Amino acid sequence: MILTDEHRELQRTVRNFVQQEINPCVDEWERAGAFPVHDLFLELGKLGLLGISKPESWGGLGLDFSYEAVFLEELGAAHCGGVPLSIAVQTSMATPALANFASDELKAEFLAPAIRGEAVASIAVSEPGAGSDVAAIKTHARSDGEDYIVSGEKMWITNAPVADFFCTLVNTGDGKPHQNKSLLVIPADMPGVTVGKRLHKMGMRSSETAPVAFEDVRVPKRYRIGDEGAGFLLQMLQFQEERLAGAALTIRGLENCITHTIDHVRERRVFGRPLLDNQAIHFALAEMQTEVECFRSLTWRAVEAFVAGEDVTTLASMAKLKAGRLCRSIPDQCLQFWGGMGFMEETLINRAYRDCRLTPIGGGADEVMLGIICKLMGILPRRRRQTTPENQSVTE
Repeated sequence: MILTDEHRELQRTVRNFVQQEINPCVDEWERAGAFPVHDLFLELGKLGLLGISKPESWGGLGLDFSYEAVFLEELGAAHCGGVPLSIAVQTSMATPALANFASDELKAEFLAPAIRGEAVASIAVSEPGAGSDVAAIKTHARSDGEDYIVSGEKMWITNAPVADFFCTLVNTGDGKPHQNKSLLVIPADMPGVTVGKRLHKMGMRSSETAPVAFEDVRVPKRYRIGDEGAGFLLQMLQFQEERLAGAALTIRGLENCITHTIDHVRERRVFGRPLLDNQAIHFALAEMQTEVECFRSLTWRAVEAFVAGEDVTTLASMAKLKAGRLCRSIPDQCLQFWGGMGFMEETLINRAYRDCRLTPIGGGADEVMLGIICKLMGILPRRRRQTTPENQSVTE
């Protein structure tokens, strides 16, 4: 996809913001295990960066998703993964369904302040027993007149400790798991909403993550996004944008791993010469950069198709899969070339190694992406029904 002058101008704006407002503070925020979310989001909101592809009628810029991808790719150049992750949750994970399918009343109450940076959004889908298996969630919403009574528990929820509202997937019926779910906006200050203790994670330390419990939370039905029972479909559509965002977000971070490693091995001398002179090392770095460029091309091909209104389930899943694969291999290879220094927490490569490990897990594990791709290729084995000796039908 060829970027326009408008894309390049946005690119420069985001790059300057990352260099001036994020990177100088990253070490402090990583030690604290948090960053000033509301303050930073207000600054992003003033620049229009929290609503790039959101409707102008609600304060967004009304641009297509290619501009969002430019924003996310440049955001990924931050010297940590946690801050970009928290921002991407706001722009590409918790608000797309709200922008595309919610009533005007809901958009005015929740989307508009999120675009301005005055409200922090969080996506509450995963549960202790249902991570990538979204159909298996147990949180339920019982109908009671004009309200739902919501009970259940969500786990690993990014932005939870600072969120003003949750875009929450719940069961609103007892039917088939793909047809009994609804998306609800649940304000964090509603009676019965409890955010648990902040989780201590291997990486992404500057983003705050916690479990969220809902105990008989009375939620007005007008807070539902779309039709009752359409939640699974809407969440799957939202996942497409989330997975494209996740892929775009990793590109510059992987490049950072490579460029910082090049600087290190060029200066570090072993046996009387720079490490970079070793063919095993400079060949490996060239291979890694080639992989990143292939990954960038795949991601932007998917973005272009998404902007054109095509079904990008396959391409988005492939991009997310490739992101996960490279986030495991490139930081690991680079860290090896740093030797003992790579094992020290204060190095950027060490932080990247820890932060990047979430990519093949979050937003749909690599194995789930492979399952989706296989299904769309027509090579996923079909489930076969058998009859037990007791004449009970079971599924393999």
